[in-house]
Amino acid sequence: MVFHWKRRKSPQEKRLKVEELVIPNQFRCPISLDLMKDPVTLSSGITYDRESIETWLEGGNFTCPVTNQVLRSFDQIPNHSLRKMIQEWGVANRTHGVERIPTPRVPVSEAQVSEVLFRLEDSTRRLNGVGCLELVRQIKKWGNESERDRRCVVANGAISVFSAAFDAFARDSFERNANVLEEILSCMKWMFPIFKHSLDSEAQARLGSHDSLRCLVLFLKCGDLSVKQDSMIALRELLSLGQKQVEALAAIDEVSEVLSGFIKHPICPTITKASLMVIFYLVSSPSSTSVRFKSGFVEMGLVSVLLEVIIHSERSLSEKALGVFDRLCDCEEGREEAYRNALTFPVLVKKILRVSELATQSSVSAMWKLSKNHEENVLVEALQVGLFQKLVLLLQLGCGEETKEKTTELLKLMNPYRAGVECIDSVDFKNLKRSF
Repeated sequence: MVFHWKRRKSPQEKRLKVEELVIPNQFRCPISLDLMKDPVTLSSGITYDRESIETWLEGGNFTCPVTNQVLRSFDQIPNHSLRKMIQEWGVANRTHGVERIPTPRVPVSEAQVSEVLFRLEDSTRRLNGVGCLELVRQIKKWGNESERDRRCVVANGAISVFSAAFDAFARDSFERNANVLEEILSCMKWMFPIFKHSLDSEAQARLGSHDSLRCLVLFLKCGDLSVKQDSMIALRELLSLGQKQVEALAAIDEVSEVLSGFIKHPICPTITKASLMVIFYLVSSPSSTSVRFKSGFVEMGLVSVLLEVIIHSERSLSEKALGVFDRLCDCEEGREEAYRNALTFPVLVKKILRVSELATQSSVSAMWKLSKNHEENVLVEALQVGLFQKLVLLLQLGCGEETKEKTTELLKLMNPYRAGVECIDSVDFKNLKRSF
């Protein structure tokens, strides 16, 4: 028996076949000129692909793109007959690489969203966990179906309703309402990209309340990986809103230990990055709160851990770790820990101009804080690992005004010690030892 092997066509070959195929003009969207997948007809009588016309209307346009006439309404009526013709044409041309066009889901309407949110508010007032869970899952289902449905949900005030529900069930009992709280948090995750623009002061207060924050920290301690991620992202977004949220989180017990644990024993990049951002907000506070947190994190051994993170991590993670490291060098305990670690100077020097502009700023700032006591051994070690040459190059390439001032001051401090100091290559951090 002879077997004939048939080679599978590559995606590029399929695309070329589709391009060779002539698509009927009536099947193309007048805006994108692509094959329509969800044709809808406007009041002007012209049919467009739903995604294209929605983008047009959301851009503030009030006219039909083809006829240029002002639309009497923004209703988009599904053109089922045309859609079936397109699907049949696609099936008939499968050999030309045309992929099957699925029947599109009907988008959620504002009325549907408003009704479910109204019922969710009622369930929240009555602390009806079962009813609330069912309604949250319905909204989550809409959010998973399309970006358009997500925007519709958020535009109708979902964030405020969800914030109130989370606060109410957290205040009632974390243990009894853990399931509904997890579901609310999971659903809010895809609302966070537009979180800052949609969250009013009342919603901020509810999601940033003591009970809500305590609930988030408890999830970080005992939840599974998914809920840990959702909780950490929620904390990061909350603290980015302002000082009030930072102070509120600072009052929660064990938050330092939990955050430090995620840096010392990472379980996933998303949590590690979000943890570093939350720590950064806590140690950057202008109030006395930051002083307490800086000392606490230094005592937990975070300085050495951050240096290891900076060495072995990719750009985004390294940049965040450098930002936190720089803030810890504000306190005397942090500077002492940094100087005791043989990795500090070579790591900071190596990261200048190697990661990002922000990472360079943090590296220079930390070196400036460590060197401003004018101790000879500090400045000599900085010279030995090539800081002087790096800073001269930084000035030549250009940098921000604050970084420029610190760079100039560092060069002046090191200049008297340059004679007789040999610059060493410190690529192998593991075997690095001080010569004095």
